[in-house]
Amino acid sequence: MDPGDAVPLSTSFPLPFRGSALELSSGRTFLPTNSSSSRVFSSPRLSYMPVYRLFAGYATWCFAGWSFFRLATHSNTMLVDTFKYVPALSSLGVLTTLICPFELCQKRERDMFLQSAARCLFSSMDSPVYFSDVVFADVFTSFAKVLGDVWLSLCMLLPGGSLVSPPHLDGLSQWILPTFMSLPYIIRFRQCLIEYQSPTNTSKRPLFNALKYASSFPVIFLSAAQRIVVLELAEMKGELVTREPWHGEHPLFRLWLLAAAVNSLYSFWWDLTNDWGLNLLKSRSAESRRPLVLPSLHSKSSSIAGSSDAHIVTQSSSHQVLGGAIHRHQSYPYGLRPVLLYPLLVYPLVMFFNLVLRMTWSIKLSSHLHSQSEGSVLMLWLEVAEVFRRWMWVFLRVEWEVAKNAQHKSQIMSIRTASEEVELMPSNRSDPMDDDYVLASEHSG
Repeated sequence: MDPGDAVPLSTSFPLPFRGSALELSSGRTFLPTNSSSSRVFSSPRLSYMPVYRLFAGYATWCFAGWSFFRLATHSNTMLVDTFKYVPALSSLGVLTTLICPFELCQKRERDMFLQSAARCLFSSMDSPVYFSDVVFADVFTSFAKVLGDVWLSLCMLLPGGSLVSPPHLDGLSQWILPTFMSLPYIIRFRQCLIEYQSPTNTSKRPLFNALKYASSFPVIFLSAAQRIVVLELAEMKGELVTREPWHGEHPLFRLWLLAAAVNSLYSFWWDLTNDWGLNLLKSRSAESRRPLVLPSLHSKSSSIAGSSDAHIVTQSSSHQVLGGAIHRHQSYPYGLRPVLLYPLLVYPLVMFFNLVLRMTWSIKLSSHLHSQSEGSVLMLWLEVAEVFRRWMWVFLRVEWEVAKNAQHKSQIMSIRTASEEVELMPSNRSDPMDDDYVLASEHSG
């Protein structure tokens, strides 16, 4: 990307407005977690309507601010900093509305957002971790770059800053940006430790999940350390080396590449195996082939919680009806799982896009690449692609949570049914108080 491209984009669509646009797209990402899992599949329109209204209001406000900025500056670089108060007022209006205590602009949804953020940030180590808070924090890991942009935008909007070029950060200030970008991963890391230390937990899964988020920290901070790489190589090879993106001869650069590869591949494996429950990357010993008992997940007459039939996508299956539940001895598509709520083609496509976009994770988490291409169209589209990836991730994550909850409930119902049958077994034998039993006894006597 030509460095000259940074000026036109920074002039027509400066960083504060780009951050607002990406935050706007997060409204679509949060939709599946706006309500309970059963309402997600039973009445999504009613569940999401307040979020749609809030989404529309936020979009209108941001678009109006950006339109006024474009009309005032006419894409003139000399006028951009003169009217930089426009994005400042636009951002201030959004923040004021978010914390407004009055009954306007969907106060219930705003309060839910703030409460979830407060639980993620300030909950104690012995407090429960809700599924909605897990997804909330997971979504914000995709906005790590946006959080870094918030810090850069603040520096640009303050006196002495410029919207045309990113601020020059030296000394301790160069570590503020990676610290902001690390905040979502710190939150999820802490949530995993809370789950692991819970008295009801008997698994090491939260610990391995915490390891996944911890693997992001080397990527972020080794990227910030690439400034040291450039300075050392510039002393050896001259200033031309600062324009080169590849510095493979330096050990810190190779360590950053290794950290990025480990984080991307581990995160991809975790998405498929644990967050989505797919069997593609599971070992044969871990991949269970037991029949799965689930209540109906697509019932027109009842919700998930109250349905009694099973909807399991299989290629070929045998059925056995026991105790009102349908046991399907699976033969489902390779690499997937018995319960699929979406069309079959969705799953391989989502896995492919997830792999490709996970591998670009190093770019989104690498602040030294942002400084070289700040304002480039490529970087903006990579951020949009990450939001799209997270949007797909959330739907499959909620689907797997619904399936697990339905399976757990079905198992409990099966156990209760079995216990009732055990209690009724004596009724098959002659009752000592039955008249025929008494007559038979007298006759034999």
